[in-house]
Amino acid sequence: MTKETTHVLSRRSLLTGSGVAAAALAAPAIVKAQGRVIRMATSWPAGLGGLATGAQRVADSINAASDGRLTVELYTAGQLVPPLGVHDAAGAGEIEMYHSAEYYFQKKHRGFNFFTTVPFGLTAGEHAAWLRYGGGQELWDELSAQFNVKSFAAGSTGVQMGGWFDKEITSMSDFEGLTMRMPGLGGQVLAEVGANPVVLPGGGIVEALFEKTIDATEWVGPYNDLQFGFQKLLAKYMYPGFHEPGTVASVGLNLEFWNSLSAEDQALIQMVADAEMSLMSSDYTGNNGLSLTQLIDEFGVEPTRLPEDVWDALAATSQEVVAGVANDDALAKRIYDSFEAYRRMMMGAGPVTQSEYLARRSAEDLFQFI
Repeated sequence: MTKETTHVLSRRSLLTGSGVAAAALAAPAIVKAQGRVIRMATSWPAGLGGLATGAQRVADSINAASDGRLTVELYTAGQLVPPLGVHDAAGAGEIEMYHSAEYYFQKKHRGFNFFTTVPFGLTAGEHAAWLRYGGGQELWDELSAQFNVKSFAAGSTGVQMGGWFDKEITSMSDFEGLTMRMPGLGGQVLAEVGANPVVLPGGGIVEALFEKTIDATEWVGPYNDLQFGFQKLLAKYMYPGFHEPGTVASVGLNLEFWNSLSAEDQALIQMVADAEMSLMSSDYTGNNGLSLTQLIDEFGVEPTRLPEDVWDALAATSQEVVAGVANDDALAKRIYDSFEAYRRMMMGAGPVTQSEYLARRSAEDLFQFI
């Protein structure tokens, strides 16, 4: 694997291209002579490795494989609709497709979290298995249909880091009054321990740090953190992340548009999404390793492990928050019960050989700072 130069996104570059293209939104879905045009809006800023490149790969793959029947036009965050408004836009038929993460939509229904990630939940491989073979996709279909959307998993970032802070987290009291960017149920866990969680799209994090409206942030991991230049803005890099053990990116389509597609084109989109699960996971696995080495060697970053008592306290609170979703409604309970049963199977009769191998293949030989 060759080491590629990582481009740090400046505050200015993250803020450009944020206007909404009202004229494009007003236009009806277009049917060109060569095939149907699919407007895909993403939640990711332009140039972001992993997520934005994964969305582009999905678009390019559909275009190539459909032999002109489908033409996906990709719009980065804010070009067509607000980055966290893509689900609303797809459901309303203002766009045909989005690339995002379902936990951004939890205000509609907290069950959406389980189709991205939840604290102390499933890893990337386990999550894919639950969706494909454990009943997860069927539950996702049922939930999304309520909002006129059909969604698929289309990538995973893997286990995320704990985040960037001004000072080291040494006890649970350090979370009290801390304003931190963290979406999903992870943010609700922070609220339970006294912090102030803030939900921001990726393109808004650097601005918030400059303006000091947040004290700390998590994003994804070394690959994207290096691109954003967090090492220049915050002093402490904590690990591991309790909140996102296997974050799934999603592709969603307007349900009526999806139903209008031929079985052949539906299968094509599903296969492209399935392929992207592997491609994005590989992208993050390799580039997180390269970028962590770069953060350490070139910027002197010293990742710091969360204390065991802090980890245990976050685990206990996470269990309560995640289980609490089951009380929201009948569908939320079925989603939680299915997910939790699969998680317990993975912890028990799951991949024992893999877990034992990883426990014995310590990373301490690779990173002496740990």
